[in-house]
Amino acid sequence: MIHPLLARMQGYGKHDAIACVDAHADYGTLAARIGQWNQFFVESEIPPGAVVAIRGGYSVDACALFIALGTSGRVAAPLPDSEDPGRYLAVAAADAIVEFASPGVWSCSRLQPPPAPPLLQTLRDRGAGGVIVFSSGTTGESKAGLFDFATLMGRYTEARRGWRTLAFLMLDHLGGIHTMLHTLANGGALIVADERTPEGVCRAIERERVELLPTTPTFLRMLAISGLHRRFDLSSLRLITYGTEPMPPATLRGLMAIFPEVCFKQTYGLSELGVLPTRSRAPGSLWLQVGCDTRVIDGILWIKSNTAMLGYLNRPSPFDAEGWYNTGDAVEVDGDYLRILGRDSDLINVGGQKVYPAEVEDTLLSLENVRDATVWGQANPVTGQVVAARVTLETPEEQAAFGDRLYGFCRERLAPYKIPALVEIVASDHYGKRFKKVRPR
Repeated sequence: MIHPLLARMQGYGKHDAIACVDAHADYGTLAARIGQWNQFFVESEIPPGAVVAIRGGYSVDACALFIALGTSGRVAAPLPDSEDPGRYLAVAAADAIVEFASPGVWSCSRLQPPPAPPLLQTLRDRGAGGVIVFSSGTTGESKAGLFDFATLMGRYTEARRGWRTLAFLMLDHLGGIHTMLHTLANGGALIVADERTPEGVCRAIERERVELLPTTPTFLRMLAISGLHRRFDLSSLRLITYGTEPMPPATLRGLMAIFPEVCFKQTYGLSELGVLPTRSRAPGSLWLQVGCDTRVIDGILWIKSNTAMLGYLNRPSPFDAEGWYNTGDAVEVDGDYLRILGRDSDLINVGGQKVYPAEVEDTLLSLENVRDATVWGQANPVTGQVVAARVTLETPEEQAAFGDRLYGFCRERLAPYKIPALVEIVASDHYGKRFKKVRPR
């Protein structure tokens, strides 16, 4: 029996499916490539239940391989960009790795995997396809979450509008996987930029008439600062979604002024839960409803969702006995709506007073000549912590004069304990490979 996803895709025929700079594929071509991968599995004796690691960015072949694995009862394991993928392969108990050097150029290597973790064996015993998603590992060893492929597809059983969507979050990121599945399940076109830079993204939007841009607040601020919206025709955009970190209100206001005809929507998801349905209270509002069971305990959001992963391959289960997951996100509550304040682990404690970095960053980003700002808690023997900040300036400014100007600006807008006590002017970027703000620890 043909998988429901493949049946829907076949119905889209000659519509654009995937558009890269040097390769385009309609749905007929993509379906044929998926069939070729399935034949390759048989010829190479890669059986159902096998884990196949995928190394390389978006391409027609990589997307076809991912879908072929999930719909045939095998397990896809997209690897993070790393010079040494060995540690990921061992955790995933991968049977093979397919590496894409360039469009149309790939190689497959068989591996000698360690014994399968019990959770993976359970999925195999059910004959179900799966996906292994690795966390970014910024605070330690990367965690490997195992999803049932049918669970990921559960969001897309009902056909909706298919957008021409930019593939911004990568295939090794759960948000990127959801972008691909949402687009292809609904007959949209997945657009791959030649570069993940503001200019590369703008170039792709103009060239391919992109309608939907799913990205991060950090990248959107980079786009706004670059002024590239004046050089490129971005009039095709209809919807910009943002998530993975809090959106500074000042940044959102600026974006809405730049793109007055575009709808902005906040998304919410975690590597353990998938991308969850959300509803904003109003256009431009940072208050949202999350479309699953939620509860707030001591200011921290807990979620129970039927889109959750099965568990970690290399960690104990993070779910309690009833299936609830502690997101670690501090929130405010207003009736049925929530506002994400930031990660509880990023909370700054100044003599018992709570400070969320996002609030201070939003104030700093409103200060003239500040291009970017990152705030964190610095250890202090008297108060436990003080607020510290790194800022990047539009034009050079003398440190002492800037510090005085910053203090005067913040004094009118923040409580005294929230004002940065340590300020460093830097020229380096404030974000990592996934265009998410990186805070010193």
